[in-house]
Amino acid sequence: MTTIKESNTLGNPVYPVMFAIAGCHLLNDTLQAVIPAIFPVLSEEKGLTFTQLGFIAFALNMVASVLQPVVGYISDKKPMPYALPAGMLFSLVGIGGLAFAPDYWMIVVSVMLLGFGSAIFHPEGSRVSFMAAGSKRGLSQSIYQVGGNSGQALAPLIGAYILVPYGQKSAAIFMMVAALGIFILMKISAWYKNQLEQEKLNKRKKVLLSSIGDLTKKQVGIALSLLLVIIFARSFYVTSITSFFIFHLMEKYSLQSGEGLLYIFLFLALGAVGTFFGGPMADKIGRKNVIILSLAVPIPLCILLPYAPLWAVIALLMVIGFFIMLSFSVTVVYAQELVPSKIGTMAGLTVGLAFGMGAIGAVVIGILMDHLGIYTTMIIVSFLPIMGLVGLALPRDGKITATS
Repeated sequence: MTTIKESNTLGNPVYPVMFAIAGCHLLNDTLQAVIPAIFPVLSEEKGLTFTQLGFIAFALNMVASVLQPVVGYISDKKPMPYALPAGMLFSLVGIGGLAFAPDYWMIVVSVMLLGFGSAIFHPEGSRVSFMAAGSKRGLSQSIYQVGGNSGQALAPLIGAYILVPYGQKSAAIFMMVAALGIFILMKISAWYKNQLEQEKLNKRKKVLLSSIGDLTKKQVGIALSLLLVIIFARSFYVTSITSFFIFHLMEKYSLQSGEGLLYIFLFLALGAVGTFFGGPMADKIGRKNVIILSLAVPIPLCILLPYAPLWAVIALLMVIGFFIMLSFSVTVVYAQELVPSKIGTMAGLTVGLAFGMGAIGAVVIGILMDHLGIYTTMIIVSFLPIMGLVGLALPRDGKITATS
């Protein structure tokens, strides 16, 4: 039995499931990564404006954002093991639609299907990661999230080596990625279902554990609000880099789109590394400390980035990527421990909000770039990480204690 039991100790980690669900997270987010990667293609082939590109990202991320907490809430009441492959099926249809969409509105519909598939996958995937974690919650969530971030990190390579050379229709290749995901998720769903059946047969009440301790409802509400501000600052800034910094590189440094996309890859790749180290680090020094570290260190680097010479841009992007994503998995676990009886809801809320803030950020940044210019917009968004300092007011976490 790998779910939390009646005893005061946590179960043993189930590493094959941890890595399998992380692998599927990689496949899922690789499909999502096709969207920003295809922006230069859509700009050239379809003549889309920055604002239109922003609304495409908005359609993808807002659908995922709004529906993730809903899926998490429903699955907290009635777990849905086979929702995982079903969600990936929607993504398969969406990526096929994107490849052959003849106009702007069909592209929007296609990315909404991708967003719907993502909304189903993320809270249920996070639940599987939690179930398989045993006593290694931080590590398990990091492995799960680094799978997703690694998929996102592939966006520049997808753009540089597939989409830019071969055009919009080459996105159809990624239908095979979705098909592989469905196959693996069917296996994971069978394990998930078996765990639920064992728990039901056990007939023992679970003891839900938290490292934060007893808080009043008001304290929990304030902590969640602070956490959402942090997620807003991080997601808004990351969107500015992943979706639009390529245009800054092309304008200021005269890079070709393929060259610029490799810079974005370094940012995302180091972000994936940061995500992996964040969880184990939080298990040792505390979730709050990692959250503060993640947002405080990049502040001066982010402010410097728009002015830096090209040789320094690579180093800055790598360091910023590592630190700003250090807290990605940690904020999910922190939220789950604030409300330990709502694992799916908290995962859906935190990850869903990250998508939502990215969606809003994409639209706002696109509009700013059309009206104020690329360079001025990059300067404005460079100050966003300062908002993350509200994390100083979060309740401090400590040793795991049992709650009823």
